[in-house]
This record gives sequence, C-alpha cells and structure tokens, in this order.
Amino acid sequence: MRSPWDYVRGVRNPHAFHGERVTSKFFEGWYIKLVSEDLWQRWAVIPGIFLGLDGHTRESFVQVLDGSTGRSWYHRFPVDEFTASSSEFSVSVGDNRFSAQGVSLNLPELRGEVTFTSALNPWPVTLREPGIMGWYGLVPFMECFHGIVSFGHGLEGTLEIEGTSQEFAGGRGYIEKDWGKAFPEGYVWLHSNHLEGAPDASFIGSVAIIPWLGGAFRGFIAGLYHSGKLHRFTTYNRTKERLLEITDTHVHWELEGPDGVLRIDAERSGGGALHAPLREAMHQRVEETLTATIHLTHTTPEGRVALDTLAQVGAMEVYGDTDKLVGL
Repeated sequence: MRSPWDYVRGVRNPHAFHGERVTSKFFEGWYIKLVSEDLWQRWAVIPGIFLGLDGHTRESFVQVLDGSTGRSWYHRFPVDEFTASSSEFSVSVGDNRFSAQGVSLNLPELRGEVTFTSALNPWPVTLREPGIMGWYGLVPFMECFHGIVSFGHGLEGTLEIEGTSQEFAGGRGYIEKDWGKAFPEGYVWLHSNHLEGAPDASFIGSVAIIPWLGGAFRGFIAGLYHSGKLHRFTTYNRTKERLLEITDTHVHWELEGPDGVLRIDAERSGGGALHAPLREAMHQRVEETLTATIHLTHTTPEGRVALDTLAQVGAMEVYGDTDKLVGL
C-alpha cells in the first residue's frame, strides 16, 4: 500500500515510478519516441508494468511500434525483471534500460543504444500546477494520470533494426507517460514535435471520458510549445472547447483560453495495434499511427497568428466510445 509520502513524491515527480508498494489494480508505462533526422526511422518504445485487478495477472513489458510500417511487437517479462526509480526517470525491463541519458535496447527487432544529446524538456511541475494535469493530478481517485517527461530532445546513436544498422544522429525524441488503474473508456490523443518552420516546437493534446463522482465529464489537456514558451489549453485553466468533431478520416478540435485560440485539424491514418491497460489485463485494442498529419494554428488573444504549421510524424490514437465522448 502506498504511503502519503509515496503519493506526495509521485505528484512532485511525474516522470518517475508511482507503483512502489502497489500490488494490484495498477499500470504504468513510458512512451519513448525515437525519430531519425531524415524521418524515415520512426519508432515508439514503451516499457512498463501491469498489475491486474485479480492480483494474479502480473507482467512487465516492452512494446515496440514501427511507425513507418505499422508493425508492432509486445514483449512480456516477469515482474521481477522490472525495476524503476520513484525519484527520477530510470527504468529497466530485462536487458532494456531507459533513463534521462538515453535508451539501451536488447530486443529481437531492436538492439543498440541511443543517447539523448540535450536535456529533457518536461511540462513544468510547480506548487500551483503539478504537471500537465494541473490540480487534477492531486486527486488520488483519478482513473488515469498523465505526464510529459520531455517535449523534445536531440538524439545520437545506432540501432540494429532486424539486422540492419540505422543511424539516429541528428534525430529528435519525445517522452510521455501514463499510470493509474486503466485507460479511459474513450479518448483521442495527438502528438508531434516535427512542426514545419518551427524546429523546436512540440504539440501534445488529449481529450477523454473522465469518470468523476459516479458520473463522467469530457476532460482535455493540450500543450503547444513554441518560441520558447509553453501555451496551455486545459480543462483546469478556463479553456473552452469551441469544437470537437471526430469522423472516420479526421479529428477537428478548437480550443479557446487564456493563451488564445488553438485549431487542430488531424487526418487519421492506419497504424499498428498496441496493448493498453484494462482493469483485468493488457488488451491489444489501440491502433496507433506515427504517420498522421496535423494542421495546427495558434492565434494569440490579441488576434495575431503566432503559428500556422503542418506537423509531421504525427502520433494519433482514437479509441473507444467516441460518440459518448463527443456527447458529454
């Protein structure tokens, strides 16, 4: 059972492990994106742990998504081959290592080391705003928590991909994570840190069904980092949704808040199937792509267009009861 100190430490360190002394009804995973300079190699590697509702389904894992082809792999490991720090980003699953310095992989399809050449750039954690979830991150009964470990950082190193050496020098990385009891019943998740004309920019956005005191509401979080500043569009900072439309081919989303107006037009594309945590098991249910195109327009409160760009190597998941999501 987690102590009050464990909980406080977790709030202060969203990038670290939150499952110390937890034995059931828990998952945690780190989404680590690796993209080569020419954008041809685009990979997501997801280490994590799952402790099922029944107390018996227990496993650690490393998931792999080849974003260029849509192929995916799920590698199971015993729980005792998982170790993670509760104070910093440092995770090991079997012979695979993940930290603020880089990754070392020993998987059938991926072997080698990629080093991070610049410091990680997380969503700021302050007393007023403990990470991307704001004050919701302080609520212990939330179904799922979210954290941004790095909006973007440089890469170097080489991976042997199914026997062929591939260079990642000059590439760009991204890291986020989730933990809690289960993924939401329905949600949309979008990300890119390859924005045309804005090499240091990064975007993350998610809208989901949030269980709350016997009911549910539509919660959203979006962050657009550009020109050295993080622009926030979230449920907790008085941002309002002007539009949410989900079709078979697109997601149209408009947000208006203290930082102005953010318009998102994302084109859906096919991807690979990833496992996601239900309360009973890690279930192969989520189709994720790294080939979505996302048109982003940020207009300041004064009406000036601060950014109008097309995001490449876009990550996208659209899952679950989207009719309920839109209807909330």
